[in-house]
Parts: sequence; C-alpha cells; structure tokens
Amino acid sequence: MPAPRNLFKQGLREGRLQIGLWQALGSPNTVEICAGVGYDWLLLDAEHGPSDVPRLAEQLRAMRGSASQAIIRPPVGETWMVKQMLDIGAQTLLIPMVHDAETAAAMVSAVRYPPHGMRGVGAALARASDFNRITDYLPTANDEICLLVQAESRVAVDNLEAICAVDGVDGIFIGPADLAADMGHLGRPGAPEVVSVVEAAIARITACGKAAGILIGDLGLARRYADLGASFVGIGNDVGLLANGAAKLLKDFREAQPAVPAGNVGVY
Repeated sequence: MPAPRNLFKQGLREGRLQIGLWQALGSPNTVEICAGVGYDWLLLDAEHGPSDVPRLAEQLRAMRGSASQAIIRPPVGETWMVKQMLDIGAQTLLIPMVHDAETAAAMVSAVRYPPHGMRGVGAALARASDFNRITDYLPTANDEICLLVQAESRVAVDNLEAICAVDGVDGIFIGPADLAADMGHLGRPGAPEVVSVVEAAIARITACGKAAGILIGDLGLARRYADLGASFVGIGNDVGLLANGAAKLLKDFREAQPAVPAGNVGVY
C-alpha cells in the first residue's frame, strides 16, 4: 500500500484554483468545524499560531475524512522541524521566509528521503505511515510531498526565477504582509505599490511553470489575484471569523427590536 495521494498537490499540477482558510487558533475543534465547510485546504499555522507538534497532530486527526487538505506552516525552515512535521502526517508544507534558491534547495532536501534528500527514516514509528501499516510508505512518500515556499521580502521577489528553478519546489506563496512591511508599507498589504509587485510576482511565477499562492482578507483582491493566475488562495482565518462574528452578533442584538418571531427558533 503506497503513501496517501496528495490531492492538493494533484490540484496544483492540474492548475485548478484551490481556496483555503488559515487556522491560527491551534484548536482541533475549530479545525474540525472548518474542515466540514468545503474549503479545498486549511493552513495549520505554527509560525504565528500557538501550535506545537502534538497539537498539530491533533488538528490533522480532526481533518481526517474531510474534503479539505492540510497544509502545515512550521515556525521556520529547519530540517529537524520539517522531519517532525512530516512524521506526524503532513504531506504539504509551507516554509516561511525563503529568500533565495539555496534555502529553497535545502528545504527540498529536507522533505525527501535519500538518495534524493536527507529526511531521516523513522516514519515506521509515526502517524505518517499509519504506524507502519502503510507498507510501501518509504518508496512512495517523496512523490506525495508538496513543498511550498514563502516569498515575503524584496530579496525573495528579486530571486523569484531562481527559486522557481529549484527542482522539487511545487509552489511559491507570496506573503503580502511581510512583503508590504519590507517595502515600507507596514500593515498595508493593499497599498498600490504592494499590489503591483504582487501582481507582477504572480505573473513571473506562473511563467516559470510553478503554482502561485497568496493569503489576502480582501475578497475582491483575492478574486483579482486568482484571475491573474494564483491557484491556491487563502481568503480568511479562524481568528477573524470568530472575532468579527462575535462582534457582529452583539451589535445586531443591540440594534434588534423586540418581536415575537414566527417559525422555528433555535436556542443555539
């Protein structure tokens, strides 16, 4: 039995638009709720969220059986950390702060078993191989790993073609928040100067034959980036959904007029 098919990676190869949602709370319950909605992918964020390896494993379990595919973003691109993420069952990783081709190549090596890389062989003890019940995991695992690298600085944008040329990099994710900060527009990823660089970056990435991705909370801008060729697009996050939903509910109550409603009314 081979490693599970990575449907997200397959979607990238087919050029299909895949829409995702960021998961920053680190809650398996939240992940399970969101996984039932119908997003193509959920990003489990260990860079800016509170997730460690055990908590990430619980979130992966919460997604099991859903149509959503998991992407994990580790805190940093370190080989030992990547190994742990893969062994708990991650098949798609988003590596932050990849500024050059050398770093991208090191991450390719980190996600592949020898002789094509340097991933340590220990998945028989881990969830990735269903605790050694996936008998052909080792010879098939490399093909199902999807590596996304995050370009989020002016240096990275300058090096886009070199990063795209690294064999084993499946997609380039433009990080608009850090890119905006590096360009002198801290907290303004929608600034015209930033949008112009992002649009050009998407065109350059796709011209190299690689998948381009982005996260942006403005739905109109997200749609524009998708129309320009971005094929994996994050359109929001669990923190924003909860905070905004809670605020809207309280506002709606304060503005509501007393009434006797008709029809069925739920308590929750």
